[in-house]
Amino acid sequence: MPDEHRLEEKFLSQEAERRISEKLDEVEQIEIDVQTDLLKIAQGQADGVSVAGQGLVIQEGIRVQEIKLQTDSIAINPFNALFGQIELSEPVNAIARMILTEVDINRALTSDFVRSQMQNLELNVDGEIVSFEPEEIQVFLPGDGKVEFRGKVLLKEIGNTRPLAYTAIARPRTHSQPAMLESFNCTEGGGISIELITAFMRKAKELMDIPYFEWEDITFSIKDIQVEIGSLILLLEAQVRQIPSSTTVLSP
Repeated sequence: MPDEHRLEEKFLSQEAERRISEKLDEVEQIEIDVQTDLLKIAQGQADGVSVAGQGLVIQEGIRVQEIKLQTDSIAINPFNALFGQIELSEPVNAIARMILTEVDINRALTSDFVRSQMQNLELNVDGEIVSFEPEEIQVFLPGDGKVEFRGKVLLKEIGNTRPLAYTAIARPRTHSQPAMLESFNCTEGGGISIELITAFMRKAKELMDIPYFEWEDITFSIKDIQVEIGSLILLLEAQVRQIPSSTTVLSP
């Protein structure tokens, strides 16, 4: 950090780095900058917090190649801040830029945490519920704004359960265009009905159009997605209700 930072800024920033680093499974580099001074701490204020990190493994199998985050001015608990713990007194807005590599995305898709979130997805096919359980999935990032999926699912129709393999190409939602599913092809399993593929495409678009998602006490809203060869860049807005502490950063 720059030498001109005040002692209290350095203390809070270094203590925040230590607390977060201890609770990450792995971290190549992390820098946290708490922008404040002693008078503002005593008043329960800080101008903001910035975070820059590389190679962060937040839990087994889930890795972020790079993240940069900057908050607005924040209200903090002054007593806890004096002991090196940043505890928000009210929610704060932040902007973030996150890079995920193709390798890291595919590794995350095999993690127990992600697989537990992808079990028994349901489709409404002309009033009848059809579920499918993902068995394998791979993501490829060829660039040109496209994401390619290849996978296998267990399709559970009424009175019939069968495996199905597929390939699909999609364009994620960006600030200038909606999510688009360019193609979907069955490669094994005898194909599926027009009604089922229509319901599947509707579900895929619904998932790609989710306006926000939550992790711990942070609500993220995706504002733009850029697909480059081998990497996905997410531009996010976030509302932070509480900065992850030593007791919450790894909670599922």
